[in-house]
Amino acid sequence: MKTIARVLAIAAITMASPALAADPVFPSGARVGLVPAEGLNVAKEFLGFESDDQKIKVGVAEIPPEAFAAVETAVKEGKAPPAGAKPEAFDTAAGKAFITSDTGKDGATTVRMYSLIVSGDKFTGYVIAQAREDAAKPLSDEAVRKMLASTKLRKDVPVDEQLSLMPFKIGELGEFKTVRTLAPRSSILLTDGTEDTTLDGAPYMVIGLTAAGPASPEDRGRFAQQTAATIPGIRNARITSNEPLRIEGTPGYETRIDAVAGKNDTPVTVVQWLRFGGGSSLRIIASATRDEWPKAFPRFRAVRDGIDPR
Repeated sequence: MKTIARVLAIAAITMASPALAADPVFPSGARVGLVPAEGLNVAKEFLGFESDDQKIKVGVAEIPPEAFAAVETAVKEGKAPPAGAKPEAFDTAAGKAFITSDTGKDGATTVRMYSLIVSGDKFTGYVIAQAREDAAKPLSDEAVRKMLASTKLRKDVPVDEQLSLMPFKIGELGEFKTVRTLAPRSSILLTDGTEDTTLDGAPYMVIGLTAAGPASPEDRGRFAQQTAATIPGIRNARITSNEPLRIEGTPGYETRIDAVAGKNDTPVTVVQWLRFGGGSSLRIIASATRDEWPKAFPRFRAVRDGIDPR
């Protein structure tokens, strides 16, 4: 009997072990993931999951951290939303969440819709699901809720994973401490601070794509100045130089700016590099406080020279 008891105890522990549970799947570049229901795979055209017939779709996203607090406060105060379903408390693998569910019609076809928000450290996780009753493998309400309950958040996306999604290759990271995607498959931030560092803080670089430059080289200087005027977060900006140059054999333009940033009007120096070619231009914005500029600029340039098109 003692042997049987030990076997049953071991079996109970094994069955309860989280190692046997399905692991959440995070779409490439996303910090929101879940255990997709049977028949769903990672989507190719958006961040999330979908069925083969695309009649069941689950999207994931990050929204501002204040979003969760706003919903939580509204629920506590009994304030009903002006339109749509009322949020209800919901438990997930990531912790407390709120879910809404509704049913609509697409012609004669019933479509169930769900939205879920989960509180994260630096962001609110957001999941939206749509399940049509005419799907090849329809999901019940219970199955959808079970899937949404498996939602988890991850603090960071591995650097290699982020870089692999960019439309350009970055071969040198300049020893920056934080790498953070700003827009999926479009732009990325490198900084010595955190993703919340203010613009008057640690040195940073933003690398992304912008509109294709003018066809005529004579118009590139004006284009560079106009583009530099849209750099966010700086005030009292004054262009100190605006010159053509070649970046790894490709025509480009370098624009330098003296400005102030942050609530304390910290003096900063900013450089914008444009690398022309193809249907879009590579745009690099790098900034450091005036005191840190001499040390930061060689790092900026090393990162710039290590970028290649895919």
